[in-house]
This record gives sequence, C-alpha cells and structure tokens, in this order.
Amino acid sequence: MEAILHGIILAIGLILPLGVQNIFLFTQGATQPRLRNALPATITAALCDTLMILLAIFGLSIIVLQFEWLRIGLMILGILFLIYMGYSIWKSEPATSVKGNALSAKKQILFAMSVSLLNPHAILDIIGVIGTSSLNYIGADLILFTISCITVSWLWFLGLMVSGTVMKKLDNQHTLMTIFNKGSALFIWGTAIYLLIGLVK
Repeated sequence: MEAILHGIILAIGLILPLGVQNIFLFTQGATQPRLRNALPATITAALCDTLMILLAIFGLSIIVLQFEWLRIGLMILGILFLIYMGYSIWKSEPATSVKGNALSAKKQILFAMSVSLLNPHAILDIIGVIGTSSLNYIGADLILFTISCITVSWLWFLGLMVSGTVMKKLDNQHTLMTIFNKGSALFIWGTAIYLLIGLVK
C-alpha cells in the first residue's frame, strides 16, 4: 500500500500543474467534433508518459543525472519548443465544433508526441522525481509503484479530454476558449523564461 499511495500522490503532484501537454489535450477535447476524435492525442500522450516513466524507473534517470551536457541540451530544446508552442496557441482561433478546424489523427499524434517528449518539465519531473523515488523500492513494490504512476497519467489525460468537450458545450460564444488560449500562451512563455533563467544561473 505504501508503494501504491506513494506512486499515486507523486504522479498527481507532478501532472496536476497547467502545462503544455495538459493544455494541448484539453484543447483537443474542445476542438474535435466528437469525443472519440480526440482519442489519438490522448492515447499518444499517455503512451509517451508511460514510456518515460518506465525508462526513468528502469535506469534512464541515473544516466541523465550523471551527464550535465545532456540535461542542458534537453532544457534548451524544451525552451525553444515552449516558445514555438506559446506562439501557436496565441495565434490560434477559438475552438469550434466545425470539423475543418480540428486536427487530423496524424497531426494529433505528432503534436502529442512533441508536447510529451520535448516537454522539459515532464522530462525533468519524471526522470528527476519519479525515477529517483523509485530507487526506494524493489521487486513487487517497484512494480506497484510503477503501475500507480502510469494509471494516474492515463486517468488524468482522459479526464482532460472529457473536460475540454464539456467546456465546448458550455462556451457557445467561444469567449472562455479565447481567454484560455491567451492565458495558456502567456503561461507557456512564462515557463520558458523561468527555465531559461534557471539555465543561465
């Protein structure tokens, strides 16, 4: 039970803050004409998180934390990506239920992979926090800890997708989505600046 609760609490704490990945999945729920059309993005993001959690727990965290140049390289890529994503979200029009404004399944998968695998916060959190925390467990406890972290990730992403769909139904004039887009872009740029300051120091 200790390993399960530790995994659940840790995963919730890391995944809860608003970030590029969460914003993208929420937006897909609001943009797609049907709930199931947003599944490619949601499933891809969940699979990417699952992959990173498994890699972190089974050794990648030790490798990355030992090589400073690798950590700095990941941070620089992440900062550049955050700047680009912030610009894209700021310029985007409010989501509607018109099919032409929704991303195709292929684009959803590509974007979901990029916001997951090039997300510096996700990489550092999963590798630095979940990876190192997993060192406290072995055998069955380690498996339970891993499953708990992965389960929280899947449930959270599915919940974001559903929340976006609900928002679309409540926001007929698209006012809330406009505010959400602008606020999200500002938050993403702020995150990039914060990471850049930390990198310079």
